[in-house]
Amino acid sequence: MADNWNAQIIEEFRANEGRVGGPFEGAPMLLVHHRGRRSGRESVAPTMYLPDEQNPADLIYVFASKAGAPTNPDWYYNLTAAGQATVERGTETYPVTVTEVSGAERDRIYAEQARRYPGFGEYEEKARGIRTIPVLALRRA
Repeated sequence: MADNWNAQIIEEFRANEGRVGGPFEGAPMLLVHHRGRRSGRESVAPTMYLPDEQNPADLIYVFASKAGAPTNPDWYYNLTAAGQATVERGTETYPVTVTEVSGAERDRIYAEQARRYPGFGEYEEKARGIRTIPVLALRRA
């Protein structure tokens, strides 16, 4: 089911210059292209992002929330293993480097995302005591 749901979001994203409706209406969305660390298969994951305050054109943050599930999404492991990816943002496609944000910096960035989009606070609450939702920095390569 998730694959079909993602396929619909990807199609809508590409048809509308990076904008999608429904639960993501008005939210900053991007498509992250990643290669399976074991399968080698190319995949695309639609995800919300938060642009960096100082460098919004070249540095963005993504959240491996998986809606607060007890495990991280596969794309998180693929991105951290590869250290690089390609993103589609609006009508632009470009390569990025991937680094994980930790500690107080991670907490600050996640709190800002949860302030803007309260669902992220709910995801964090669901995952509390099980895992800390990872924050990845995607920097234009």
